[in-house]
Amino acid sequence: MARQRNNMNILWFSCGYSSPFAMRISCGARQNVRTAPTYALWYKDFGYTGGIPANATTPSFITPPLKTLRYFPLSEGPENCYWINRVPKGHYTLRIFFGLIKQPDFDNEPLFEISVEGTLIHSLKSGWTSHDDQVFAEALVFLLDGTVSICFHSTGHGDPAIISIEILQVDDKAYYSGPEWGKGVILKTTSRLTCGTSKPRFDEDYSGDHWGGDRYWEPIRTFGQNADEPRSTENSIKQASDAPNFYPEALYQSAVVSTDSQPDLAYTIDVDPNKNYSIWLHFAEIDAFVTNAGQRVFDVLLNGDTIFKEIDILKMTGDRYTALVLNTTVAVSGRTLTITLHPKEGHHAIINAIEIFQVIAAESKTSSAEVRALQALKRSLGLPNRFAWNGDPCVPKEHPWSGADCQFDKSGSKWFIDGLDLANQGLKGFLPDDISKLIHLQSLNLSGNTIHGVIPSSLGTITSLELLDLSYNFLNGSIPESLGNLTALRRLNLNGNSLSGRVPGALGGRLLNGASFNFTDNAGLCGIPGLPTCGPHLSAGAKVGIAFGVSLSFLLLVICSVCYWKRRQNILRAQQIAARGAPYAKARTQFSHDIQMSRHHNHGHTRTAAENGPSLLS
Repeated sequence: MARQRNNMNILWFSCGYSSPFAMRISCGARQNVRTAPTYALWYKDFGYTGGIPANATTPSFITPPLKTLRYFPLSEGPENCYWINRVPKGHYTLRIFFGLIKQPDFDNEPLFEISVEGTLIHSLKSGWTSHDDQVFAEALVFLLDGTVSICFHSTGHGDPAIISIEILQVDDKAYYSGPEWGKGVILKTTSRLTCGTSKPRFDEDYSGDHWGGDRYWEPIRTFGQNADEPRSTENSIKQASDAPNFYPEALYQSAVVSTDSQPDLAYTIDVDPNKNYSIWLHFAEIDAFVTNAGQRVFDVLLNGDTIFKEIDILKMTGDRYTALVLNTTVAVSGRTLTITLHPKEGHHAIINAIEIFQVIAAESKTSSAEVRALQALKRSLGLPNRFAWNGDPCVPKEHPWSGADCQFDKSGSKWFIDGLDLANQGLKGFLPDDISKLIHLQSLNLSGNTIHGVIPSSLGTITSLELLDLSYNFLNGSIPESLGNLTALRRLNLNGNSLSGRVPGALGGRLLNGASFNFTDNAGLCGIPGLPTCGPHLSAGAKVGIAFGVSLSFLLLVICSVCYWKRRQNILRAQQIAARGAPYAKARTQFSHDIQMSRHHNHGHTRTAAENGPSLLS
């Protein structure tokens, strides 16, 4: 269980980046800012989440000197999340600083909970504004899919308010603690102490390596009055900034040492009961009075149980001013954890720094296909903000989505949705086809809303459905034939809509097997006992054929009508032309007739031209 850090140097090469990924977000900020003394870059808060930006009051001097925050009123729902994309796959320190809204009518100390990737990591306790090490939450987590979700869960005590979020990459093997360690484990920082000093520092203040994650070290000059004495040195410390944890060298240049009046060194911290804790103890022999192995030997006890026996720093490291780190994981059933260093030989016990992490099993997530289906349903139904369908529907288990029932699939290590009850919630919109992606649904109740449109035929593919209640909405169209495929369906309520057409025969036959179906208050439905008798039933194909035939006949009728009209117009035009020429034709006819009559009258009285004079018709 004892581990010398120089044995882990080779792990540095596992990272694969020349410098670690780092993203710092100034919540509520409208432009990027830099802060002294390191001039760290904080990105503006844009497009990650909802909530309301506001001016901030920083509760502690260790809080980043930022002027804005983002808060999440309960009117926007009990769960709100930051979604941050394009985060390279790796191991990260996530740190969230809390803030106070700079307005007199707001609760000065909101209490809420925080989850990362669906796993609850922190609950703010009353009085957190009075303790520097409680103004932020921090955890080591593996991010594997290019994104990170950080969610804030209201508990009814003020609105969650966030000043900053930091995503800082660390070595993939950082804080390796044995076989139980891995991608399914989150280490939540419970306490991190630098001993024998009164100066709080971040790794950056120590000029620490960026791969260390810029840890915050709370100073503790003494464990109790007259219980110990501080020690310090300016000598360089060997093996301090080695991979994979990259501790700052200055961390080992101060320490506390027990005294004759109190030989044991003891530190007690409050913890959550029935949890596992990973303990990291830091040592370096910096006492000028100890120069050889065997001069300082002590045991380490956790809650009275000896965990490390006969620790001899010089013997284990081989030299003075050389870092040594011991790590173990213990189960704690009570509400306190006491670390005791009990001298065995020679000089008193010594310790330089302490780290305590709560070991949290990372929650399995909900099936991504079902999450997308619920998000599509949220959009199509216009789900009110009070539902706050944000984050993961099923985890953390303490904060599932309102109206959703979840089950865990052990074989696939995924959560799935087996029930949705959104009855009488004032929902509008329509049912999307993507609802069929909720393939594990056994119960779906959307009754008593104002949902319109047709029932998607894709509902018929959710073969696990046992209860489907869409009653008292504004659904129209016919009942899809595919609903007849729901062989497990025992209760179907479609009453109180505007549905029409024949009830699928497969559903009607199910009534004989004890199923409870209600189709009443749909004026256009027919085909089963209790409903009007349907007329001749035509298949969908036949209906399409008839419609096509009617359309074609109408088109031919229009064409014939146009042709007849044009022919009639031509006849009328010809008659009009003939009528205009009638007087001239009549005059010529009369003149010709007179000539003929004249010839006939003079037939027996022929005269020569000399007798009659010149001819008028020549």
